[in-house]
Amino acid sequence: MNSSKDYGRPETGSADLTGVRILVVEDSWHIGMAMKNLLTALGAGVAGPAATTAEAEQLISEQAPDAAIVDFNLKSGELAHGLIDRLNDQGIHVIVVSAHAILPLARGKVAAILQKPVVEAQLLAALHPVTARKAAQREIPL
Repeated sequence: MNSSKDYGRPETGSADLTGVRILVVEDSWHIGMAMKNLLTALGAGVAGPAATTAEAEQLISEQAPDAAIVDFNLKSGELAHGLIDRLNDQGIHVIVVSAHAILPLARGKVAAILQKPVVEAQLLAALHPVTARKAAQREIPL
């Protein structure tokens, strides 16, 4: 994450992620926790960080997320291809983060690819379709 502010305190006017469930898949504990703290401070329910595909799949089986933020290169050299495919097949909004500028991903598999260090504004922009969909769902009268 790259921002001039403290991750624990969202800026005035920051995105409201209330009601959005987000899975964080990141093998770097510090990055994963910084992302989790930011997302939680903005109101999201956060599962993870998971360091492996197996950990991520366990969290998904407990409760399907609305979105997933997935580091492409995971623990012990594991790549996230299969996980990204499964998330995509389930209709989950996938944002990939990586230190590498070029990734071997098929077009349309992910909503966004963000380069590390992730800029908060870019992450929030990539999550905007999910927050807009959740807001619209809250406005539908029963």
